[in-house]
Amino acid sequence: MNIGKLKIEGYAALAPMAGVADRAMRELCREYGAAYTVSELISSKGISMGDRKSKSMMAVHENERPIAVQIFGSDPKTMASAAVEAEKRAPDFIDINMGCPAPKVAGNGGGSALLKNPPLAEQIVKEVVSAVELPVTVKIRSGWDADNINAVEVAKRCEAAGAAAIAVHGRTRAQMYAPPVNLDIIKAVKEAVSIPVIGNGDIETPADAAKMLEYTGCDFLMVGRGAMGSPWIFSQINAYLGNETVMPEPPLSYRLATMMRQVNLMLEYKDPRNAILESRKHAAWYLKGIRGAAQLRKKCGEIESIADLQELCRIALEMQDNT
Repeated sequence: MNIGKLKIEGYAALAPMAGVADRAMRELCREYGAAYTVSELISSKGISMGDRKSKSMMAVHENERPIAVQIFGSDPKTMASAAVEAEKRAPDFIDINMGCPAPKVAGNGGGSALLKNPPLAEQIVKEVVSAVELPVTVKIRSGWDADNINAVEVAKRCEAAGAAAIAVHGRTRAQMYAPPVNLDIIKAVKEAVSIPVIGNGDIETPADAAKMLEYTGCDFLMVGRGAMGSPWIFSQINAYLGNETVMPEPPLSYRLATMMRQVNLMLEYKDPRNAILESRKHAAWYLKGIRGAAQLRKKCGEIESIADLQELCRIALEMQDNT
């Protein structure tokens, strides 16, 4: 797949996930074969006001490439200005968020709220494309709610405004992350536009990836929650789609070692206290599905140090050995 002149190798990218897909996770997923990564969503208003956190979130590191900086907002001029600032950090492309369902984003007219105003969505893309040299992509949902599924219209407007590719999460904003994902709308968008279409939603296994590609005809895939606690899903997808090889799930010892590596990267890249608190949810994801997971998840919520995390790993392995 090409995004503008940028050639993307592989089958699936890591989806942008606020508070989850940070630098540590992005780097890890790239190592496991994610085709590209996207920053956590960044407020265009925050960028325009010189907010320190917004600026730091735009930082690009070589181990994450190819990478997009993703911005959100509802004012075309502010979005264009933010894109110019993002371009200075030398990402590989710019992504516009029109899919985030979070109240603090959609409630202020950004993210998925733009699906309610297709002309404004088109104008934002047009302004951003005109302001930067980099390719511009857009991430949308199927629509605002079941009565307003308009991804095809929005996608066609984005293409007309100069978008280089469009990612479609096959759920409405009203659905948030509740099943089922709507593969038909992804297929409809693919049939309606000539730019690459990236399918997103409910890809938890390589078989899910194959089903979405085959059913929708989309050009590429994006994995979000399926990578939480399972960064190797990209290796599994690449093996399955590349040569029909089924890679087994890694043993618990490997899962826990990978978790520790991710948390150590988090400790290196961000405030240590925040990293430890954030490690609680990542630990719970890595332990998902194992024997005694419910009991262990409770301990995840009590993690206060790296020593606590190491003790959790010891207990998890001991429980496994005793079964």
